[in-house]
Amino acid sequence: MFLLLSALLGYIYSPQLDSAPPRWVHFAHGLLLFLYQTFDAVDGKQARRTNSSSPLGELFDHGCDALACTFEALAFGSTAMCGRSTFWFWLISAVTFYGATWEHFFTNTLILPAINGPTEGLMIIYVCHFFTAIVGIPTYAAALYFMIAFGVIPTVILNISNIHKVVKARNGSMPLALAMLYPFIVLVGGVLVWDYLSPSDILGTYPHLAIIGTGLIFGYLVGRMILAHLCDEPKGLKTGMCMTVVIDLFNECLFKCQHYLLVPSSISNIHKVVKARNGSMPLALAMLYPFIVLVGGVLVWDYLSPSDILGTYPHLAIIGTGLIFGYLVGRMILAHLCDEPKGLKTGMCMSLLYLPFVIANALASRLNDGVPLVDERLVLLGYCLLSVALYLHFATTVIHEITDALGIYCFRITRKEA
Repeated sequence: MFLLLSALLGYIYSPQLDSAPPRWVHFAHGLLLFLYQTFDAVDGKQARRTNSSSPLGELFDHGCDALACTFEALAFGSTAMCGRSTFWFWLISAVTFYGATWEHFFTNTLILPAINGPTEGLMIIYVCHFFTAIVGIPTYAAALYFMIAFGVIPTVILNISNIHKVVKARNGSMPLALAMLYPFIVLVGGVLVWDYLSPSDILGTYPHLAIIGTGLIFGYLVGRMILAHLCDEPKGLKTGMCMTVVIDLFNECLFKCQHYLLVPSSISNIHKVVKARNGSMPLALAMLYPFIVLVGGVLVWDYLSPSDILGTYPHLAIIGTGLIFGYLVGRMILAHLCDEPKGLKTGMCMSLLYLPFVIANALASRLNDGVPLVDERLVLLGYCLLSVALYLHFATTVIHEITDALGIYCFRITRKEA
């Protein structure tokens, strides 16, 4: 409910996510996201404290998190005024979430790194909301110079000073310690040089792609350093950290780093488990088919659309797609909880049947002087209504069947009388 209210505020004050809402809306976005994160953590502790944990609780938890990806993407889109690019923010969270759920389904283990989306990731987002509420969108540039002069530079000097004291006390090598800064400096410098030489002004034309790609490489550098610390590795530069800089300098599109770093990790983990159990890897990969078709179908629809659905109606497009995504995730979690046979589920494919019709309608506009067979706004409303009906039917049916099977109530701790 918190994030649903947040998305609603974004729609009221920024219908196309390209205009600045009042500052209090940014503050509300941050507060509501903080409350969502807090209650999301508290409900698990409450369930363990009262000994009321159940498969229904897991389905509720992860099912709501899947929908949260959609509503928070819309809230952040209004704060950052992303417009049609908001879809890509949703896609980034959706890819990682679906990959983690898919991996959990096959490995029975949900692996989260030390720095992860549900904790540090959400903290960064609501700090951005609060920061925007304080300084305002038009004053970002002035605030940036202020932060560099009075925040970043003094912090770096303090860090170097503290490291120098420790290195000196341990008779270590200060150049070896400073070498750990090399990948970060080259990463930032490389992107700035690329932007300076770029004929298309990458930071101005494609800011989201450039920043997201660079941020993911930065996350890898930090994670690699933390891993070296936890494993007590010898001090000094790590080869893998340099390899990411090579990728940064020579990769034409930094956004691909999202897939280079995250998707292969899930595939690798699943391959190990499938191989150990003498299972079928093509059967495991088939579970990705509905998600790929969903995202690909929406992008094709947007490309053919005469009315630019992601730019003109971002809320309808993202909510409709997000609810189908929530259904796909929920269906996979249910299959895991019920220990169903591995492989593609019919219901997951059935949820995509609307996409061929909307694509055909958009394609007809290309053959009919830009006029579709059915008005796209009505088609988009139908897409959303179908998504809502699909998700509500799935949720109510599953809740009813699980509560009956386990003899529990949905929103009460006490068990049903036999």
